Amino acid sequence: MEGRVVTLGEIMLRLKPPGFERFFQTPAFEATFGGGEGNVALSLALFGLDVSFVTALPPNPIGDACIRHLRGYGVDTSLIVRSGERMGIYYLEAGANQRSSNVIYDRAHSAIATATPDQFDWDAVFADAGWFHITGITPAISESAKAVALAAVQAAKAHGVTVSCDYNFRKKLWKYGQSAPDVMTELVKYVDVGIANEEDCQRSLGISVSEGDWQHEVESGHLDVAKYEALAQKVFDTFPNLKYQAITLRESFSASHNGWSACLFNGDEFFVSPRYDITHIVDRVGGGDSFAAGLIYGLFTEMLDEDALNFAVAASCLKHAISGDANLVTVAEVKRLMGGDVSGRVSR
Repeated sequence: MEGRVVTLGEIMLRLKPPGFERFFQTPAFEATFGGGEGNVALSLALFGLDVSFVTALPPNPIGDACIRHLRGYGVDTSLIVRSGERMGIYYLEAGANQRSSNVIYDRAHSAIATATPDQFDWDAVFADAGWFHITGITPAISESAKAVALAAVQAAKAHGVTVSCDYNFRKKLWKYGQSAPDVMTELVKYVDVGIANEEDCQRSLGISVSEGDWQHEVESGHLDVAKYEALAQKVFDTFPNLKYQAITLRESFSASHNGWSACLFNGDEFFVSPRYDITHIVDRVGGGDSFAAGLIYGLFTEMLDEDALNFAVAASCLKHAISGDANLVTVAEVKRLMGGDVSGRVSR
């Protein structure tokens, strides 16, 4: 596939206590940047693709620092709109063992939450673009951000661009009077590649298969893969425009120990990836974004469907060993893991 990859969404200031400390256990926060579509853009840039990130950032030193951060990893920032008065913030308290992680959002009235579709030059955004990625987080931020998200997918399809969407349900964000299914079922009509976990399909799209207790399966680590195939088929039946539906399979034994795999349905064949047993997790935030970036890279570079899935799962497995939102790994490192090198031995 040719052209640029474009992603659109909110990038935030991420404030996290050092290590696995609780909020204000010591009077310090690590300040970095993170957010779904920005994470995907950064990962794809590290994989060597030509990628542009589109958002709105305030014209102040914090917005300037964020742009320098993105440019430092090779992401094109020329399409970012400088508007608004503040950048969204999220506070992260990293969990460990049986203590869960906790996220607190402070993103009301942020630059992207107040942005409007007419602030973006959609012809410029999608000129020479081959792929567009968005998530279900952006339309959850505000009614205005929802309008931007819908305008973006509509413009992408009008320009003949392949569209991927990670359905990403965030219950702490949907506050402006519309439910996730109300909005997402309209947005997904423009999507070619859907990405989700089992909760995203149910909460964002209102689609589920009734058998069994999904939450218990995830928490107990006993997953019935056949149910995920049925779920993918049901999503396909609801949205005949889809060409692929990927579903990530996370087994949460504790905050520090997860099983990780995924499946991919292309309408004809159902693929299941190898499973990784991830212990001593460093940072699982951004795990789904790293999977999305891996899948986009695999499909964009025309890997076989099963290879694209396996690349995405391996890339995301590596993300769990990296602090911060972004997956700072290379294609060579991902392929090394795909090839069976799981030892973690020093590379000399």
